[in-house]
Amino acid sequence: MTKSYSMKKRLALSAIAFSSVGVLLAGCSGAGGGAQQADGPVTLTLATVNNPQMKDMEELKGAFEDAHPDITVNFVAMEENDLRDAVTKDVATQGGQYDIVTVGSYEVPIWGQNDWLVDLGPLAEADTAYNVDDLLPPVREALTVDDSLFAVPFYGESSFLMYNKDMFAAAGLEMPTNPTWDEVAGFARTLKTDDVAGICLRGKPGWGELFAPLTTVVQTFGGSWFDEDWNAEVNSPEFTEAVQFYTDLVKDAGEADPVSTGFTECLNLFSQGNAAMWYDATSAAGPIEADGSAVAGKIGYVHAPVKETEESGWLWAWNLAIPKTSTQQDAAWEFVSWATSTEYINLVGTTLGWERVPPGSRTSTYENADYLAAAEAFAPITKDIMLGVNPTQPGVNPQPWVGIQYVTVPEFQDLGNQVSQDIADVFAGRDTVENVLNKGQELAQQAGDAQK
Repeated sequence: MTKSYSMKKRLALSAIAFSSVGVLLAGCSGAGGGAQQADGPVTLTLATVNNPQMKDMEELKGAFEDAHPDITVNFVAMEENDLRDAVTKDVATQGGQYDIVTVGSYEVPIWGQNDWLVDLGPLAEADTAYNVDDLLPPVREALTVDDSLFAVPFYGESSFLMYNKDMFAAAGLEMPTNPTWDEVAGFARTLKTDDVAGICLRGKPGWGELFAPLTTVVQTFGGSWFDEDWNAEVNSPEFTEAVQFYTDLVKDAGEADPVSTGFTECLNLFSQGNAAMWYDATSAAGPIEADGSAVAGKIGYVHAPVKETEESGWLWAWNLAIPKTSTQQDAAWEFVSWATSTEYINLVGTTLGWERVPPGSRTSTYENADYLAAAEAFAPITKDIMLGVNPTQPGVNPQPWVGIQYVTVPEFQDLGNQVSQDIADVFAGRDTVENVLNKGQELAQQAGDAQK
């Protein structure tokens, strides 16, 4: 992946569009040049997503602060879409509000090329206890640009299908190890009741919300955002069929309010026994199997549903990075290296439970006997899927970027957000898939033309 990003110099030159703030911010160089480090007590501000694993990190930060009495870490937790808006705006405008930011695999190569993030490679290599070579290879590659490591993974994930085994048994249904989307749709419509969704699928607008699962459906149906020459294919027959299938399935057998339902809402529905299936991130398995979950021990895990491809899982990581605008970079690395270390993984396991360990970040996690015993239902399949996905060509046809559920160009953030917002009108019955994707085609072609 490093070679692919190096070849695409457009990442450093493209502008980043923000529909939420209504401005266009051009790529600019970071503050860099040796940030000043404060003497005495230091307070770090960390922006993060309000996912369960991040809440665990905040709960356990006292262990770090006890060992580093001069460093205090303040968490600013936000819903996923809000985090992206706030952090992207702050980093791109050199606002300097955050010392540590939680960023996804999509942002890291773009921001690294724009010189907005500290290269953590030398720090990680110099810290022998950190063992940077233990980072899971596909995740590390996604965070590396021109041999510079611009973030380190807190947890990584692919996607798979989760299903309630009790509900399937009661209905006399059997889930295949590698289901097709047609099979899943049939199961969902059979299991749907007034009180239980047959399946929960994200419908909340956002390139990283709705279009995370939906883009994998598009790809396995034979569609893509662009062809090899950056010609938009958003209104192609395959893309249209996939979106029509997805929206029909949600309306027929999904949750009651899809436009308000993202990862967190589906997690709540599924873990409370209010959905029979859920297609989403492999990282959801830990909270589902945790003590207190109403469905712990009752869930089966199988590969992402497919149609025309053999696999359909995505590849993603939530990572910790240090903006170049931070004036506390040394202290920030102290916390970042602790929170992404094997020491932290062991702390989570022994304190909160091994099933709650951040998954998909380190090879050694999948060699830990305690973790494998607690996570036997989902750990092996998670590792297999993550190592088996193909970010270079995840769909039927070749693509000119590296990435599965996103297109690794700055314009995709705004493009995905706008098209997903229009799809919300399809869920509400105010528009048609054909009309929405025709509008999306025009937007996508503008983004594609910028890459030519």
